[in-house]
Formats: sequence, structure tokens, C-alpha cells
Amino acid sequence: MSNTLALPVSALKLNVDLTGLDLTAAPPLASGILGQPRAQSALEFGVAMPNPGYNIFVMGESGLGRLSMVTNHLYELAQHLPAPASYAYVENFANPREPVAVELPTEYGLTFSKDIEKLLDDLLLAFPAAFESPTYQQKKSAIERQFSQCYNAAIDLVDNKAQANSIALFRESESITFAPIRDNKSLNEEQFASLPQAEREQFHGDVEALEDYLSEVLLELPQWRRTMVEKIRQLDNDTISLAIDPLFANLNDLYQNIDDAITYLAEIKTHLSGTICDYLMPLRTLETRDTNAKRQMLVEQYAPNILVDNKQEHGAPVVYEPHPIYQNLFGRIEYVSDQGTLVTNYRKICAGSLHKANGGYLILDAEKLLTYPFVWEGLKRALQAGRIEIESPYSELGINTITLKPEVIPLNVKVILVGSRDIYYLLEEMDSEFNEMFRILADFDNYIPRNDASMLGFAQLMRQQAQDSGAKPLTRAAIESLIEHSCRLAENQHHFSAHIKDSLDIIAEANLFCSKAQHPTIDRTHIEQALSAREHRNGRLSQAILEEMLDGTILIDTDGAAIGKINGLTVLEIGGSSFGAPARITTTVYPGSRGIVDIEREAELGQAIHSKGVMILTGYLGHSYAQQFPLAISASIAIEQSYGYIDGDSASLAELCCLISALTRTPIKQAFAVTGSINQYGEVQAIGGVNEKIEGYFRLCQARGLNGQHAAIIPAANKRNLMLKQEVIDAVAQGLFTVYAVSSVDETLELLTGQLAGLANDEGLYPDDSINFKAISRLKEISDMAVDDDKEEGA
Repeated sequence: MSNTLALPVSALKLNVDLTGLDLTAAPPLASGILGQPRAQSALEFGVAMPNPGYNIFVMGESGLGRLSMVTNHLYELAQHLPAPASYAYVENFANPREPVAVELPTEYGLTFSKDIEKLLDDLLLAFPAAFESPTYQQKKSAIERQFSQCYNAAIDLVDNKAQANSIALFRESESITFAPIRDNKSLNEEQFASLPQAEREQFHGDVEALEDYLSEVLLELPQWRRTMVEKIRQLDNDTISLAIDPLFANLNDLYQNIDDAITYLAEIKTHLSGTICDYLMPLRTLETRDTNAKRQMLVEQYAPNILVDNKQEHGAPVVYEPHPIYQNLFGRIEYVSDQGTLVTNYRKICAGSLHKANGGYLILDAEKLLTYPFVWEGLKRALQAGRIEIESPYSELGINTITLKPEVIPLNVKVILVGSRDIYYLLEEMDSEFNEMFRILADFDNYIPRNDASMLGFAQLMRQQAQDSGAKPLTRAAIESLIEHSCRLAENQHHFSAHIKDSLDIIAEANLFCSKAQHPTIDRTHIEQALSAREHRNGRLSQAILEEMLDGTILIDTDGAAIGKINGLTVLEIGGSSFGAPARITTTVYPGSRGIVDIEREAELGQAIHSKGVMILTGYLGHSYAQQFPLAISASIAIEQSYGYIDGDSASLAELCCLISALTRTPIKQAFAVTGSINQYGEVQAIGGVNEKIEGYFRLCQARGLNGQHAAIIPAANKRNLMLKQEVIDAVAQGLFTVYAVSSVDETLELLTGQLAGLANDEGLYPDDSINFKAISRLKEISDMAVDDDKEEGA
């Protein structure tokens, strides 16, 4: 039987041969997604659905290339879509705290900003020059002269009356004084003091009368002054309008079909009169400043803050936000310090990723999104409301750092979340609104079926990535080696791993060895060098365990035979690496009815699945051996020198064979190592990590010296998972090592003991001297002993 169960060399590894495929004719991947038809179909459907709520969650393990594949796919689609509108924030002259959003057509953002700045430059050229023109000065002088005439006429009336009373009237600026006249000369204070008392009193009385008259004739002076100021203001406005109308007429023609732009231009024109009068009139305070200072003042007040300006040739935007904190996603308002006070204005508003992706696609990492506070709830609010609102997320905590409330911008974006399965199911369970907003699931498989089409696609992707990264070209043999390694990662000869990133890393590492060897192309040898170097870098722990086995610290026999001892095969996972190592399993059996004791579980080192595997042993014993009598047994099973947690049921086959060995006192060949899971009917089931387990045991046997007796026993269901290293395959080809594939417990027992397991006849009896016969006999003996003990206790 052993010959029929031994696997041939050809079954130990898939040897990829691309000779029949024309790699040079391989078309480029249209979607950028390799071997993921389900995910690609879901992605295309989600992108095509215009209805709200059809956002996409891309689910899969990290390292599958989800982000790059989705990004490339969306870029290709977005190029054929129209670019969305551009947006800018401008000053709200009625309420500066609430800046106004201006919607502009595609590519008009920067153009509009430059046109406004040119308008401001033209204003600096027009003013104050417009107020210094002869026409303006003449009209202004006429208005001022009219006022002066009214004022002088009133003063002349008072002067005539004063002269009639021999009093002189003096005008100094806007002040008026009186002095007595004698002999056609006005008197000074000394001369006035020398006058008789009666004349002085007469003078004071006349002056009081003149002052009353002055007040009477100048009663309408404020009205004259107001009239003059209004006329000058009207003149200023007319002059301003005359100067700026041509400037605005051109802009109005350019933007006549853009409502927001026309509205803002009208508001600028209305507000501009006051600004010009305040800052650009001759002889004003700001006149002492240079032109740059004036221009900066105008820019800060009127130039639009272009939030996003989309380009037509780029199509719809595709934005990936690697750091989705609240401000990066929703935008922020910056502040500057002005004499110790933080101030801001509409030009300090900065766009977030939602603004940049508006009208297109926004890609986010789900785990990062959930890490930062307020972001998830803010994103849901934005998607539900269909608008972007820039606000401070900390205001509800009593920390108010915002002084502006910008107008909201309509939001039309397709959000693509990229995350693991755990995060998807967590959101689905904990957030009732999640499924309403992310109705499309693009589920990335971990494995890709291996066929001619997928291998061509893999080859094309590898060659393209090598070219893009600057690596040397890949030969056909190198691509074959990469596919074989990918199948090893997938543990399946019919699939290769969807973790494309690992293959890309190998190309980069192989390129280094290729460059050192000064080869023009990357060949199979360079790929194998890169894999060997990686294994060596990560192999410290596996080498240390092997050395402990060789020096006897860890007890593992690879020769001879022993009762109740067997070599099991395990896989140790440390960090990002895993390796196989044999482990001794021992079993003791003694009379009693305590059952099978799992020492690992009793010590709380055995995890749930391992404990389940041990419990199945009792079911097998009862089904196979205890049909004629009650099952009564006391046994202990332990994985020796194991000091960490153990999980998985892949040791259950070895544990059962070890248990039957101890029960029947049948020696087990220690040159064998066993892995496999069983059910209660004795069928051997597939396990994981089969390649690492075989190779781990092979290394130990190789170090001690292969003698042709060493072998590994695996489930027959795992034959398709074999992708062994070449050194193992060479040893098998030379007859120094053997890999057996079994499908039942009986087959395994016969290999391990060299004895017949035995088949039950129609009466359920096994042949004498068979292992199964010995097991039933021994169990019957223990059962009878238990019955006798019960009778004695009853007596």
C-alpha cells in the first residue's frame, strides 16, 4: 500500500510552463484589476449608479493591491466624464462673517481670478488720476465756488451793517471778529481800552447785535455745506462711474452667462465707490503708501478665493486622501496674528478633499477614517445632506475657533471606502445608516484562478510594473517563477495569490541581484535568489529551533520506533513570517473511565479548535471500537515542550494514531511525521500550511542525514496544495525522502506501524493480530475491569 500512497515527484509542485503562450501579445489590463471579476463588476455597477446612497466599500485583505487597482480603474473611467464646476469664495459685503460661494464653469476659476485682479490693477491706474483731471477739478471748483458765493454774500451783509456802526469785520479762516473804527482805522486792544466807558459799552452792544445778525444770515450755512458735499459726492460718483463703467462692461460681456459671476461683479461695482473714495482719492491718508500696499488692500477685499478649479482635459476628479483628518476632508479656515489677535477672512478658507473630489470620486481608507474623531459622522452628514459645510468640529466641545461661516457648497461625489472584512462587518453591525449610504460591496478575493488568461494578465502586470519601477525586463522563466511562488503563497496549484504586492516586492529585490550580476534581464535565478535571501533574513527563529532539536534540547526522534510517541507537524507564525517545525506528541493509556484528557486544554494553552479536534477522538473510538461494549478509557494527550498557545485541529490525526499506539502497545516508526485533521468516521481532512510543515520536518531530517526512511504523511485532500521547494523534490526523486497522502486513519496506521490495520467483516469483526483487533481487545479489557470495579463497589 505504501507505494500507492507515496506521491510522485510531479505531484509535489506545479511547474509552470508558459511556452505555449505569447507573452508579447498579452493585451494591457483594461481595468487595471487582475482576476477579480466579482469585485470589478460591483465596482463598475456602483460607479455607473447615479442615485444617492450607491457609494462603494472595497473589501479585502491588505496587500491585494485594492487601492492601486481601484484608483487606476477610476482614472480610466473619469477621463471620459465631464469635468465638474469650479468653486470660489468671495466677500459678503453685507455680512463679512458669511462668505459667499461662487459657482463657475470648468476652467473658469483661475481665469475669473485673473480678470478680477486685472480689474483691480486697472482701478489703480484710473484712480486717483480720474480725480486729478481738469474736467473734474473745474466742476469741483464750481461747486465750491457756489458755496463760497453764498457764504460771502451773507458775510457782506454783516460787514455793511458793521461799517454803518463804525465797526470793522475781520475774517480769518472760518472765524469772524469785530473791532471799532476811528478815523477810518481799526483800534487795537490798547487803543480800545483808552476809549471812554460809554463808547466801549456802545461797541459791545453793537457787536452783540452784529453777532445776532451774523447768526441770522448764516442760518442756512449747514444746508449750503450739505448741498456742496452732496454735489461733490455726486460728482465723485459720476467720475467713478465714468471711469469704471468701461472696465465692468468688458467683464459683464465675458461672464454674461454665469449668474454667480455677474452677481458678484455687480456687488463689487456697488461697493467699489466707497472704497475708492476712502482709499484712492488724492490727499488721503493711504496716498502716502506705495502702489503695492494699495493693490494688496484691494486684493484682500475683492479678489476671489479659488477653492477648486477643475480642468476639462482631466475629466472627473479622482482624489485619494491618505490622511483623512476632519480639516483635510472638509476644509479649514486659517488664521493670522494681528497684534496678538487671531483674525481671518474669506481668503483664508482652504479646500478639503470633498471639495477637490466634488463631481468625481473620493477614495478613503476605512480604518483611518474611523480612527480620527468627528470624521465618520461628518462624512455621513455631508453625504445625506448633499452639501459641504466648513465648520469647526470642536465647537460642540465648547472650543470655538471659528469666526467665519462660509456658504455651503452642493456635494455630488462617489465615495469609495477601502477596508478589511472586519471593518465592513463592524460598520454593518454597529451603524444602522451604513448600508443606506454604502450599498455596493466590491469583495476582493484572496485567490485568482490559474488559467491561460489570468497567467497572461499576471505576466503583463508584472512586466508593466517592472517597467514603471525602473527594474530590468523580466524573462519568461522569471515570470514562471513568480507564478509558482504566488501559487505557493495561495497554497494551491490551481490558484495564485491575489497579494500582487508581494510579487512586486520580489521583482524589486530580484532587480538588485540582477544589477549586481550585471545581467540585462531578470531571470529565474534572480527571483530564486531574492526568495532565498528573504527566507534567510526571516529565518533566525526557525534556525534556532532546528539547532535545539539537533543538540537534543527539543526531543524529536527521526529514527527507530516507539510506543505512544509520534512526530506531529506544526506551523509557527511569528510577525509576518511563518515556518514549519515538528513537535513530539505523546499519549498514555491506563484503566479507568476518565476519558481522553487534553493536557493543553487543562493547562489553558489549547484553543477552541484544537480542543474540538481532541474531543473528536472519543467519537472515533466509540464509532469504530465500542459497538459491543461501553467505552471506558483513561488517556492523556500532550504536545511536548510546547509553551505557547496551540490552535487548529491539524494534529488530531497524529494524536489518534499515537493514542491507538499506546492503547495497542504497537510501536510507531519515528522516521515519519504526520499532519491531518479527522472526523468521527476516520476520514482524513485537509489542513493548512502543508508546505511549511513538510519542509520543516525535511530540514531536520536533512541535518541529521537522510536515509530513505524519512517521510511525511499528509491528507490526500492537500495534494493540490503542494508547492514544495526544489531541495525537497530532489530528495524525493533520489529516494531519500517520501511524501505520503492518506485519506483514512487505517491507511495512516499501516504506514506508521508497518502492520495491517484490518477491515471489519459483515459481523463487525477484525482479523486477528490487526491493529483494530488489538484496539478492540484492549478496550474490551479496560471496559471489563471497569464493570468489575463497579460490582465490587456495589457489593
